[in-house]
Amino acid sequence: MASQPPLDIEPLYERHAENLLVFFTRRTFDPELATDLWAETFAQALAGRRQFRGHGPEAEAAWLYRIAHRQLAGYWRKGGVERRRQQKLQLERPVLSDEAGVALMRRAGLDELRGELARALATLSPDTRQAIELRVVQELSYPEVAAHLNTSEQNVRARVSRGLKALGALLDQDLAMEVAS
Repeated sequence: MASQPPLDIEPLYERHAENLLVFFTRRTFDPELATDLWAETFAQALAGRRQFRGHGPEAEAAWLYRIAHRQLAGYWRKGGVERRRQQKLQLERPVLSDEAGVALMRRAGLDELRGELARALATLSPDTRQAIELRVVQELSYPEVAAHLNTSEQNVRARVSRGLKALGALLDQDLAMEVAS
């Protein structure tokens, strides 16, 4: 059986570069971080292009966005540790120009998204909202959040998970509507 030629990344990049950058910006609210994750996603796609076994643009897009979701999940899992290590070593990420950062935030609709996110957070129960704020915004550990809320770590994990899924569904729905229009 003949092996499939490696995926040509250039047309994939041309079709998805802009939307993928907006995807990351809307999820991180940070154009520089979004640019880092975006670049790493395409680097991973380039490195793994020989393993791609799908056929057609839809399969290619699904494969690329799986890589993007893994990059984002990895960032959220390791991001706090990485930021503290960079601060300790006094390392700085490359900086986008002010104009590029503002343009990216505008393309990603961050002002509107912040309003939508605030409205979505308001729909969550106060316990869930507080757990998310402590865990995600203040970057407390699960045990610290549990102690702060006087509940179990398992309960905090459930609240954060349910709340983030609800917020993620809103963001995904909004992005799908933007891409469709």
